[in-house]
Amino acid sequence: MLTPYRRVFAHPGAALFSATGVVARLPISMTTLGIVLLVSALSGSYALAGQVTAAFIAGNAGFAVLHGRLTDRFGQTRVLSVDTVAFGLSSSLMVVAVTEGWSFPWPHLLAVVAGTAMPQVGTMVRARWAHLLDDPAERHTAFAVEGVADEVVFVTGPALVTVLATSFAPQSGLVVAVVAGTLGSVALALQRRTAPPVQVRSADTVRTPMPWRLILPLAVGALALGSLFGALEVATVALAEDEGRKVLSGLMLAAFSFGSLVAGVVAGTMTMRRTPLARARLGMTLLAVGTCALPLLPGLLVVSVALLLTGLALAPTLISLFSLIEGSVPSGRLNEAMGVVQTGMSAGIAPGAWGAGVVADASGGSAAYWVCVVAAVLAALAGLTVRGDVATGPRGYARTGEHVDQLGGAEQL
Repeated sequence: MLTPYRRVFAHPGAALFSATGVVARLPISMTTLGIVLLVSALSGSYALAGQVTAAFIAGNAGFAVLHGRLTDRFGQTRVLSVDTVAFGLSSSLMVVAVTEGWSFPWPHLLAVVAGTAMPQVGTMVRARWAHLLDDPAERHTAFAVEGVADEVVFVTGPALVTVLATSFAPQSGLVVAVVAGTLGSVALALQRRTAPPVQVRSADTVRTPMPWRLILPLAVGALALGSLFGALEVATVALAEDEGRKVLSGLMLAAFSFGSLVAGVVAGTMTMRRTPLARARLGMTLLAVGTCALPLLPGLLVVSVALLLTGLALAPTLISLFSLIEGSVPSGRLNEAMGVVQTGMSAGIAPGAWGAGVVADASGGSAAYWVCVVAAVLAALAGLTVRGDVATGPRGYARTGEHVDQLGGAEQL
């Protein structure tokens, strides 16, 4: 069962950049919750905590695509170096601003800068795998590795930042997130040999076209998936609170993540017969079917089992989405394309959480799961709108006149 994983990690540098990527993207799952815990603890205002968090999310979502474009143009090493410094400084100043009670708009502005500068590590690590591996089966396994890594980050990160912020000092959770992200990003930037090539343009360079007929529907689907994640968290917490067992909400959400993690590990060992598009459509359909049952089920235990089973569809779906993008987008625009999809997921979390919160306040936690249903159905419909003829394309083609620069020297293709 582990043979496919041993095969991909046998490539020089693969295990190191993948492990480094796990540490480097811990801030993704720790920062927003860390901001809420810090601001609410020191100011006593959840409204202010929500404002600063929203500022951070807006900065992160608004500039993720630009990050991808810059990475394709200047390379991971340069972009990571600048991002890491900017993220470390702005995040540290944001902590100081909140701790010292700086007035509006300083905490908000610094949060926007921190969100904007956060390195897009998940995208960069997947781009490294795509550059390193030529075998589609190995790339599928590698994307499964990153899907599992995402689940590990999102399971451990929130728990870690909560324990630190509540057991030591309100600032400690964010400080650890910034330190982990900074050290991990620097370590990734130093691994130049596994970085994808830089697209060096000249005056006669023809820019490779982006397959927007593929990317835009996937971005809409990603937005819906993000809304599903945001709504699922709020609805689960609300349902557990309605039952007088709010403390169990974390375990219920962990069941969903655990199901996804197990499915991701298994999916990485399998030889897939269906195309990535077919697998993505199937996965989003299964997510929609699973969420449809959630508002109708009685009791926390039954809902927890349903969350576990529904989670089994998540990681394989995300693996298929990234495999689809990797196989259909020119290599010179791969970071940008993945950035579009990841931006959609990030941007969808807040409206999904807000919608579920509104429904939960009006009708209870069980009814709030209908927001998850709507989001999952929209994601499945978005997948169906992708045409098969635009979901295939040569991996990493380059047009006449393009150049690449991988290790500091340029070669004409």
